[in-house]
Amino acid sequence: MAPSTWPKVRNMPDQTSQKPAGEGLRADARENRERILRAAREAFAAQGIDVPVAAVARRAGVGVATLYRRFPTREALVTEAFAEELTHCVSVLDEGLADPDPWRGFCTVIERVCLMQAADRGFTQAFLAEFPGQADFALERTRAEERLALLVRRAKDAGGLRQDFDPSDITLLLLANCGVAVGSGEEAAGASRRLAAYLLQAFRADRATPLPPPAPLGLDRIHERATPPHRM
Repeated sequence: MAPSTWPKVRNMPDQTSQKPAGEGLRADARENRERILRAAREAFAAQGIDVPVAAVARRAGVGVATLYRRFPTREALVTEAFAEELTHCVSVLDEGLADPDPWRGFCTVIERVCLMQAADRGFTQAFLAEFPGQADFALERTRAEERLALLVRRAKDAGGLRQDFDPSDITLLLLANCGVAVGSGEEAAGASRRLAAYLLQAFRADRATPLPPPAPLGLDRIHERATPPHRM
């Protein structure tokens, strides 16, 4: 996403008719799949998405070969593990857009996304990384990015958000929040809330003073940098 370029929100294809992942598996295979996903979510939240796959398999109580059968690539495992959280992120953005006060809606979304990030170390990595071949995940992330762009535009138009706020500033916010939310539990959440409060004060239109030029940190570049090695 180039600085100051906001995408239009498109009507996304209806995905409700798609077969749920894991449907059609035998009961034992389906149980293994859910154990692997549960273990992956726990491991990614604690250590990030580069945790060794063998560690995920051990946590799930299955062999590495079983994990490979269910998830042939790391990308498949990561995107499936974070699919629900990404959908929740889109819901948070929709709630912000539904707020009749655009500035309040913007602030609420920033605060909630920062807390999601503080609670899960893998969240930002998964959101920012590129996963070739994982079309459903990419589509859901595009939905999130487009809604975020609309949220920002509404807050600007309403006069709450400073006019020189740039798309790259969202990336700066995510990277900064990732840096302070290094503790665990309430410690990380408290640091995240304080940082978000500081930044939201700086984002207000009535507090605006001249800024340096935007950093070249469009989400497309961050996606590229954050993409994990293609290995299992």
